[in-house]
Amino acid sequence: MNLPNIKDNDNFKALDTAWAIEQLRRASTPTDAVTLIQTLSSKNLTAVDRNDIITALIEMLNHHHPTVPAAAVEALTKLAPDSVELLIAAFHASKDHGLQAYIVQTLAKIGDDRALDLLLEVIGVAVANHCQGNVRRVAARGLAPIATNSNNPEVIQRILEKLTWALEKTEDWALRYAAAVSLQEIATIDAITALQKAAIEEQDSVVQVRIKTALESL
Repeated sequence: MNLPNIKDNDNFKALDTAWAIEQLRRASTPTDAVTLIQTLSSKNLTAVDRNDIITALIEMLNHHHPTVPAAAVEALTKLAPDSVELLIAAFHASKDHGLQAYIVQTLAKIGDDRALDLLLEVIGVAVANHCQGNVRRVAARGLAPIATNSNNPEVIQRILEKLTWALEKTEDWALRYAAAVSLQEIATIDAITALQKAAIEEQDSVVQVRIKTALESL
């Protein structure tokens, strides 16, 4: 693929969006793909362009080279809140755990309460395998920005209940660690109470230290 003009950002911004998306889908190197992702996400967009670009960026979350999905995560975060609904739809439409993990990572960074049900579902049940565990921890961290951005008491209460459950009831020490960090960031009276209770009951030394650090900062 010949893309000499993508190095000139001013010229590239004037290029047709559909053409640029096609070049992204056909990009022969990770470097070209990342450059196209970054430039597409910086264009001045119409509503139609924006949806087309977001759809193409979600496809890039499945790219084999890790730099490409990493760039797509940043671009989709930049395009929020418009990217949120399409990300949620893509999560439910796919059975690819790798793609779903990147979608959860992106939604966790965005912190939009429309993703709340999905993140709560991902944190889910008491027992999970290794791969699920990593995604659950990311989802637990994603609850903190939603709570701190929300003025809805019901939303905040649901988040506190899930994080308190994760801190008290789950076997995954790293998930309990992530829940403690999120509770520290939320910093309501209920969040502090959950941390104080866990400080007494927690058996893992690493999580104990993290809970202590959280309480000392509040």
